[in-house]
Amino acid sequence: MSEVKTNSHLERDLAAKRKKKILAVAQYTLAIIITLFVLFPLYWMIVSSFKSQEEILLLKPTLWPHEWHPENYVNVFKRANFGKYYYNTIVMTAGILISQMVTGAFAAYGFSKGKFKGQNILFMFVLGALMIPIQVTFIPLYIMCANWGLADTFLGLILPECVSAYYIFMLRQTFMAIDDSYVDAAKVDGLGRVGIITKILVPMCKSTLITTTLVTFTNGWNNYFWPKIIAKNETRRVLTIGLAQLKNTFAGQSTMNNHEIMAGAVMAILPVVILFFIFQKYMLTGYSKAAMK
Repeated sequence: MSEVKTNSHLERDLAAKRKKKILAVAQYTLAIIITLFVLFPLYWMIVSSFKSQEEILLLKPTLWPHEWHPENYVNVFKRANFGKYYYNTIVMTAGILISQMVTGAFAAYGFSKGKFKGQNILFMFVLGALMIPIQVTFIPLYIMCANWGLADTFLGLILPECVSAYYIFMLRQTFMAIDDSYVDAAKVDGLGRVGIITKILVPMCKSTLITTTLVTFTNGWNNYFWPKIIAKNETRRVLTIGLAQLKNTFAGQSTMNNHEIMAGAVMAILPVVILFFIFQKYMLTGYSKAAMK
């Protein structure tokens, strides 16, 4: 009887192990398939940026260029003022990033550690702002910026984006997860509100701060709608608007230059991709901490 029981236990263990292996293989296979679907558009854009226009228009697509054309990247700068677009985008994104970090940290401190009348009601208004796209408010924003003389200026590009409800929400949730004893100890040591935020709270939520900063950087870098409205002059044109100009000649006529457009798109997304691969490990940690409260 004991031998029969031992054999039955062994068979169950072997069956359980086989089931786990099959499940693991299925999970890895599904993960690989999903990864390929996600990365293929990026691969196609990069490969197409080195093709000729004739090869891109072939009825049978090629997964690898027959001939490499690195001069496509040089032609991008000849066809449009891409260097200026890069500079404008960097300045706009940096301005949005710094302003949202400052306003977000101080507002999150007030909503998480402060105590004032109507605190929860005001925070509900902040959450409500998350559901209102800029397309709804762009007319009064444009009239206000135009009346202030901010059209075709960096300030006009940055000002409507200087406060982010998303940034406030994420930091507020993380600040709430930090015990109030740290804040009380800092007050005993003589730290003011600025010192508590910069020396206590912000260093303790590094992962969330990096996560929200990456999202803010990506949104600012890819911003299209507002710069299209407020920046009419080429001197303040950003990358997203500049990419659209690549399909036009200097006379404004539409041309067939998909290979150069792909090259411009690769250069435009390169900073975002690099930052994502460097800081991706912080993103999951940051979102999980924000969800704790």
